Amino acid sequence: MRRSRMVLAAAIAAVAVLVGAGAVWLLRDGPGPEDTATKYLAAWSGGDVAAMKGLTAGAPADFESRFTRMRDDLGVTRQRFEVASVGRPDDGTAGGSYSAELTLAGDRVWKYSGALPLVERDGKWRVEWSPQVMYPTLKEGQRLKAARAWPTRAGVLAADGSDLGSSPSGSVQQLAGPLGPASAATAGKLGAPYRTGDTVGADGLQKQYERRLAGTPALAVQIVGADGTPVKTLQRFGGTDGKPLRTTLDTKVQRAAGEALSGTSGGAADKPASLVAVRPSTGEILAVANRPGGYNRALMGQYPPGSTFKVVTAAALVAGGMDAGTRVGCPATTTVGGRSFHNYKHEDFGTVPLREAFAHSCNTTFARLAVDRLGEKRLAQVATQFGFNAPIIAGLPAVRAAFPDNADDTAFAAASFGQGKVLTSPLNMASVAAAAADGTWRSPRLVDASLAAQAADAGGRRPEPPHTLEQGVRRALHSLMPAVVSEGTAAGVGFPSGTAGKTGTAEFGEGANPPTHAWFIGYRGDVAFAVIVEGGGTGAEAAAPIAATFLRRL
Repeated sequence: MRRSRMVLAAAIAAVAVLVGAGAVWLLRDGPGPEDTATKYLAAWSGGDVAAMKGLTAGAPADFESRFTRMRDDLGVTRQRFEVASVGRPDDGTAGGSYSAELTLAGDRVWKYSGALPLVERDGKWRVEWSPQVMYPTLKEGQRLKAARAWPTRAGVLAADGSDLGSSPSGSVQQLAGPLGPASAATAGKLGAPYRTGDTVGADGLQKQYERRLAGTPALAVQIVGADGTPVKTLQRFGGTDGKPLRTTLDTKVQRAAGEALSGTSGGAADKPASLVAVRPSTGEILAVANRPGGYNRALMGQYPPGSTFKVVTAAALVAGGMDAGTRVGCPATTTVGGRSFHNYKHEDFGTVPLREAFAHSCNTTFARLAVDRLGEKRLAQVATQFGFNAPIIAGLPAVRAAFPDNADDTAFAAASFGQGKVLTSPLNMASVAAAAADGTWRSPRLVDASLAAQAADAGGRRPEPPHTLEQGVRRALHSLMPAVVSEGTAAGVGFPSGTAGKTGTAEFGEGANPPTHAWFIGYRGDVAFAVIVEGGGTGAEAAAPIAATFLRRL
């Protein structure tokens, strides 16, 4: 009994000490003010406004929207709030303060100290609401906002530094892209500092390199009234100018491409068409022209390449031991897997050198040799050397050339001269011609290689490294492709001397006599190119004259 009295007396004494120290709140139920302050600021840091409201006494009806708007109006990308101090409770109240660190657009950091008054309600500690919780001098009806001043937007330039935006060419303006007001979805996707209505790139290079061209706006953190009128500026941050984007487009080559398409006469004049030119030694895209505008068929169009693909098949045959003088059969027809393949107008050239079979575009020769000497695996391997099945990271979206698996020898025979499931774009075929010219395939690009790689990061893709063609292929193609112009399907078109190329007539659609796209690809000096006329008929009649006009204007 005596021992129990002693324990009770010690407990009473301890309580007395605590009371004398002013810390009686430690014996009450529930957490104290410091715990509430910590939870409140942790919720604020994490953007959990609902949890903040649950820890607030006297929260207004629009509590959540006030804090959400504060973050949006300031353009906050990261935020951190931490307890600075919590005073001793006194009659159900306690003073508190916090430190704020807000990261705004452009990684500009704004720091300030705020007050955090605490009050006890029904045995629980809460943050006592007032606008000053958000910022010390904020009054009712006011809010925080970061006013922005965008710098002058940088330009999209040609290789010579001229502004593409002022070009009279519709194709060039399509590449550069228009500007327009950002929708809510676009602003949300771009993130801070963008807001709905900001001027942004709507398409093309303006869109692809938006942040580079736009720069970073100057910011002024302000208290503004209900009508948005600034009341006080709390801090200023300088902006950064946009950086110009220099492309690889050559104004002279681009002008020649546009004039060649616009000057088309005859039945192909009203057909959609495209011309792409690249520099074989670097992979730089020199010109992109589309007719009509509205769709960039040069980069995004997918077509069967027809006989222009024979450049790839011929390269595989040469790498396998043949040469331009190897004699091959070019009958009017040949049968593979029960299907009959024939030459244009059922021409029969008998047994001729490979150079002549290539020049006259013998379908029967290439279908037969592909099946009998190459095999699908080998041709697919060589097609890869010319960029087929590789992503094109040009600086703008561009489709890849596709050489898919074939179901049987019949399908493979058709694929060997660019029919069946083989699909490509004018840009892809210009790069094939460039590889034939230089002996190395390079992924075509419209901007500096480092910038093209940056544009690819979002999709997780990287530009393909250069592919050096197998030994002897370049030499053989330099014999085969000039023959097309001098004595083959494009003879008489009027090409300047030194031109090498390949015509293509690619069937599409159904029927006994399906319509055809007209192709011509080639090179002259350090310029390689591809021309397509959709539904234009034969390559020699519709595409080759455009290519010849283009080269004469360079």
